[in-house]
Amino acid sequence: MAAIALRSPQYKSATADTGSPNSAKITISIDGTIQYTLVKSTSLNETMLWEIAELCRDFINITFNGTYSAETLAIISTLTSHASTDGSGTALTTSTITDIGYDGYGTFMEGANPTVPFGSRPTWLLSGDPDHTTADNEYYIYVPNNTAGSVPYINATPTDQPTMGYQSYGTTDVEITGSPAGIKMNINRIDCTKYGDGHKVTFVNKFGALQDIWFFLKSVNTTNKKQEQFQRNIITSTGSYNVNTHTKQDYNTVANTSISLSSGYYPEWANQWFEQLLLSEQVWITRPKETDPSTDEVIPVNVKKNSMVKKTSLNDKLIDYTFDFDMSFDYINNIR
Repeated sequence: MAAIALRSPQYKSATADTGSPNSAKITISIDGTIQYTLVKSTSLNETMLWEIAELCRDFINITFNGTYSAETLAIISTLTSHASTDGSGTALTTSTITDIGYDGYGTFMEGANPTVPFGSRPTWLLSGDPDHTTADNEYYIYVPNNTAGSVPYINATPTDQPTMGYQSYGTTDVEITGSPAGIKMNINRIDCTKYGDGHKVTFVNKFGALQDIWFFLKSVNTTNKKQEQFQRNIITSTGSYNVNTHTKQDYNTVANTSISLSSGYYPEWANQWFEQLLLSEQVWITRPKETDPSTDEVIPVNVKKNSMVKKTSLNDKLIDYTFDFDMSFDYINNIR
């Protein structure tokens, strides 16, 4: 059973090598329910090739409200060939392929049909230091002092079911050992009290898991508005007017808020985290409530920038990034 990355194409194939086939059919079952049945023409010894990722990804729904939950799909693809032209009747050949679908992606250089975690299991579902010298110094996270959290992993057992999970850590922990990830996670504690408590950004990374990345330095909040205006007639029936009445009347005012965050200093290899944040389609910020700062709330946001220059210690000495985020809703409630 493979853990397939559904943001990249996933091809399933079988050969129609029995009898006199005229049609090829695939049925795709997702979480126990047949969602798709597709039919096309074929002939003897022809390869029946189907791409399923785009269809399956419609059924994966990753949400985040402060609780980390593993969202994957159980996918069964059944490929058959038939003597009929419409995929009916007895199957001449049958091939059944079982997968677990992750909302991840592979790069072009990682090849076709990418599978999570793009290496061996078990492991953490976030990118580590590619220049590590031992298993104990491959994986790191950077977290403010006195802060707890969770880190995604993929397990190794049972071998036929690559399962995602989240390993929690405490407010004073500096490492995670003995977890289902099977490898040490180092926790670097950062003092960010000069600028507050830091800002936690949670996003769906290339592995299809929820990953936290902390921005430790300053933040800037901005409110923008768009509106229309018309010239209003304020003359009364007696030919006078009220000087306190607007002649230029605003209407259809829409407001949007955004926040700019500075990351603080990260190692050069963490560039891949910020690149994955840039490419993520689902991002959230955890912030104190305006009406009750002692309570946190999770806000959906959209990454504002469309490009990122990767910084290096050679060119830039210290590695830090500034990201702008738009709140994924209008400030003035207009949900109807």
